[in-house]
Amino acid sequence: MPGYLLDLGATLVCAHAGQAQPTAPEPRVRLSGNPIVVQTTTYAVAGCALTGTPNPPCATAMWIAGATRVKAGGQPVLLQDSQSQCAPTGTPLQVTMTQKRVKGQ
Repeated sequence: MPGYLLDLGATLVCAHAGQAQPTAPEPRVRLSGNPIVVQTTTYAVAGCALTGTPNPPCATAMWIAGATRVKAGGQPVLLQDSQSQCAPTGTPLQVTMTQKRVKGQ
């Protein structure tokens, strides 16, 4: 199913409201001036609500699935509905805001 492409300006959070940011977006492809993000990009999570609890907080997130038809730098781009998994909790990231101009599949 088509979804909006993720770029550096997209807002993502872990299941415990921690803010997630890509560590290395694809610099050669841009949407409205922002670099896009591909499936191999790791996200760093900060501010996870599990901090200070017996359970370890979300620290990073990796992407399990990306676009099937759109690639950048040889890697699938990330879509609003792409699937991810945070480490060490195993919960997914949630996209709360993204650009609304370009869709991919």
